[in-house]
Amino acid sequence: MLPKLLRGHNPLLGVVPVESSAELAALSPDLLRRARLVAFVTPVIVPQIILAQLGYGAFNFHPGPPSYPGWAPAHFALHDQATEFGATAHVMVERVDAGPIVEVELFAIPADISVLGLEGMAYARLAQLFWRMANWLALNPESPPALPLQWGEKKYFRSTYRAVCEIPLDISKDELDRRIKVFGGNHFGISPTITLHGVEFRAVVAPPLQPTESARWPRLDPAMVAALEPNCD
Repeated sequence: MLPKLLRGHNPLLGVVPVESSAELAALSPDLLRRARLVAFVTPVIVPQIILAQLGYGAFNFHPGPPSYPGWAPAHFALHDQATEFGATAHVMVERVDAGPIVEVELFAIPADISVLGLEGMAYARLAQLFWRMANWLALNPESPPALPLQWGEKKYFRSTYRAVCEIPLDISKDELDRRIKVFGGNHFGISPTITLHGVEFRAVVAPPLQPTESARWPRLDPAMVAALEPNCD
């Protein structure tokens, strides 16, 4: 769908889908020199050696607001009991989720929403951001002006996620309930665990028997679209 949308604005555009670090590394320097890279909800970290070769820059669509850079932003926002979430488009630099922010879509977090429900809302906003930026991505060789926004000071990683799933023995009931509700879905193969007398216990929330409101929002597989060739020569 994303390549089709870009080609709708520029039929002469060449689009090369890339799904892994190996495929990205295999792109020729000549192609990179004529290319713009667009990452859409991807776990692939683009190395600086690739970013430096791109003739028209690189842009990432992050499924979270600037206040939640890094990994699994929906989980951490719900754990923090945040009231606002969103989606962010930004220039890619060597550090993950650190480049200039060019587009943002924010919304209020509904009460009692699940992680999957919040992720679904963020993906919908990302699609809207991509739709708004598609013409520029396909035709404009320049970078858009940066918004006067900064990324949050705390960045979230897989190690951060794993650490919050390590339950201390003196945890309060309210905090335990919140961690199990947010992190108990065994997403990424990581669940809340507690170790007692050398034995590890895992808490996993059972799936609902009936479809919930959040079931309308699918969990999307990450994808990357790379090497977009604007007709700028």
